[in-house]
Amino acid sequence: MLARPSARHARRVRPAAWPLLDFLAPCIVTCSTSKPIHSPPARLRPLNDSQRRFLDSALRVNQAGELAAVLIYDAQTPLMNRSHPHLRPLMKHMYDQEAAHFGKFNHLIAKHRVRPTAMYPLWRVAATALGWSTALLGREAAMACTEAVETEIGDHYNEQVRVLLDWAEKTQARGEDLGDEMRTLMAELRKIRDEELEHLDYAVEHDAKEAKPYELLTNVIRGGCRTAIWISERV
Repeated sequence: MLARPSARHARRVRPAAWPLLDFLAPCIVTCSTSKPIHSPPARLRPLNDSQRRFLDSALRVNQAGELAAVLIYDAQTPLMNRSHPHLRPLMKHMYDQEAAHFGKFNHLIAKHRVRPTAMYPLWRVAATALGWSTALLGREAAMACTEAVETEIGDHYNEQVRVLLDWAEKTQARGEDLGDEMRTLMAELRKIRDEELEHLDYAVEHDAKEAKPYELLTNVIRGGCRTAIWISERV
């Protein structure tokens, strides 16, 4: 009968590989020389014609809208700074954010080879005139302008985010991947939307609703924004 080895001399059996959780990817990797076990990647579905049309119109109108916002603040700022110096930091903050949004859509529209709106010259004149005239009417009117514009722009970005969320849900249901490009765009739209809605809050905090005549002024501006959005999506 063979003697059993003592516990002290017993050879410890080591597993072929110790599993380690990879926190950077949805898979398990091992510390052995065996190949990592990866979950099969989801298929990346190319954009169909409808989705491509949406992307084209979204980037085109967003670029035009951010250009208008930059020009409105650019026209308002000198008059506002002169008559209300305490608003200088706020005006600069909002202008800088709009300029960053405009730069982002300039990059995306070039990257995706999207044609800018043909209405650029008209929107330049209209936005500059709107900014200058509301600042001339006073602080409350300038803030009412911001409130009206950002209300429409916030709703517009919300609708675009809803469309992208619908895409994501449908592609996931088919076992496909929306793609990093569209996920990044959705995150950017959410970030920009939130900053636009912050501008709306700033405007209300600085007496936008005290503008005279408030209802007429904001309704006209909001109607103009909706018209400009509709045209820029198509032309």
